[in-house]
Amino acid sequence: MKIYISSVYVDDQQKALEFYTETLGFVKKMDIPLGEYRWLTVVSKDDQNGTELLLEPSAHPAVAPYREALVSDGIPLASFQVDNLDKEYQRLFGAGVKFTQPPVDATDVKMAVLEDTCGNLIQIVELQGE
Repeated sequence: MKIYISSVYVDDQQKALEFYTETLGFVKKMDIPLGEYRWLTVVSKDDQNGTELLLEPSAHPAVAPYREALVSDGIPLASFQVDNLDKEYQRLFGAGVKFTQPPVDATDVKMAVLEDTCGNLIQIVELQGE
């Protein structure tokens, strides 16, 4: 068994698509109109047949309190791995991405937390010692 799709809840699917592709560097995989919303997924440019990230509309009433609680407590909704955290942090920071946690060493990982412009905190990590 393996993970096929995971979701992040977004306020605006088009804005999310632009951030996740143009800023973070993912590529669009699926974009299927479904009435008011879309089945919209992105994947790693390095593994285009890998796990898809669904940019899920945040319209369900349970989403707002869930996300607000996570953000209030500083808990990321998702975590993405990078090869060089310091380099990625500098690239994203230079592109205007807001970080709530700059890079920090935490045992076997180095991590940072950013705002995805769509209501979520996202963690980026570099596994150390690999």
